[in-house]
Amino acid sequence: MIKTFSRILLIFILAFLTACDHKPVAYHEQLLVFGTVVDVKLWDVEETLGRQAVTRLADDFDYMHNAWHAWHPGPLGRVNQLLASGESFTLPPSILPLIQRSSELSQRSNGLFNPAIGKLTALWGFASDDPPKGPPPSTEAIRAILDQQPGMEDIRLNGLTMQTTNPALKLDFGAFAKGYAVDRAIDVLRELGIDNAVVNAGGDLRAIGRHGDRPWRVGIRHPREAGILASVEVEGDESIFTSGDYERYFDWQGTRYDHIIDPRSGYPAQGLSSVTVFARQADLADAAATALFVAGPDEKDWLPIARAMGVSGVMLVNDDGRVQLTPGIRERIYFIPPAENEQTNLEIRISAAL
Repeated sequence: MIKTFSRILLIFILAFLTACDHKPVAYHEQLLVFGTVVDVKLWDVEETLGRQAVTRLADDFDYMHNAWHAWHPGPLGRVNQLLASGESFTLPPSILPLIQRSSELSQRSNGLFNPAIGKLTALWGFASDDPPKGPPPSTEAIRAILDQQPGMEDIRLNGLTMQTTNPALKLDFGAFAKGYAVDRAIDVLRELGIDNAVVNAGGDLRAIGRHGDRPWRVGIRHPREAGILASVEVEGDESIFTSGDYERYFDWQGTRYDHIIDPRSGYPAQGLSSVTVFARQADLADAAATALFVAGPDEKDWLPIARAMGVSGVMLVNDDGRVQLTPGIRERIYFIPPAENEQTNLEIRISAAL
């Protein structure tokens, strides 16, 4: 009886020590894709599974980058060539879901997010691996495209058969593909049983779960200074994407021309230096950040678009440095102290609720 009790006690002690010895493992790796660094952080994941997950993501990202690139040879480039012919053709399956989802988001944005204006993007010199240096294109060249009003509604889809009769339509998913890819990455991680992770593509991210006993902490880039403007805690399932005039731009005769083209005017959007959007899905946050940047700093313009697209929070930084916030995220945003970001009088205004 004593021997039996001792054996049971020993088993209990060993089991207790084994349980106490288990510590959550963090796995962190970086990938270079979509022209940026993709940071993958996993929590409570053993190295073997972490390595397997990141290898899978790397393969998927490489495939998506090659398939969706707007000016490199690949499926999307071939689609744009065939669209220019005006004839119907069979669409590559890898492009179909992007067209369907981006058409939906474009409609919800009232056309301010418009992947069909690839010719305008190219005209301004932003459809190239080398940044443009100016001068801006002529008013006549811009008007020649703008008069034809290319939009996603010009696309005719019947299964995999596609056609457009608008010769000005050219697809460029640069304002959307990164978010769509991040969503697919989160799907893969969940398939592998990983419930706590951040996939951060150059500052744009989706986070699920938690970092152990605390939420994930992420930074929002300052649009005019080195470092971050603010930090925010994220837990559960949330995406945070930022569009800014600092990402790709050129200066010409004292004016900054950024890569976010207003499909209504044909010129780069004005009035804001950055827009950060909070939403559940990354593709929605990505597209909405572009749409709200185009809408501009006036609340009567951007707020209806934010509501129509269904985002959960917005932070806008005007080009004069003033900040607008929707009330739902005000208590979550921590602005970096002025001593660190050199901004001594940060003017923050709370907008109407979403």
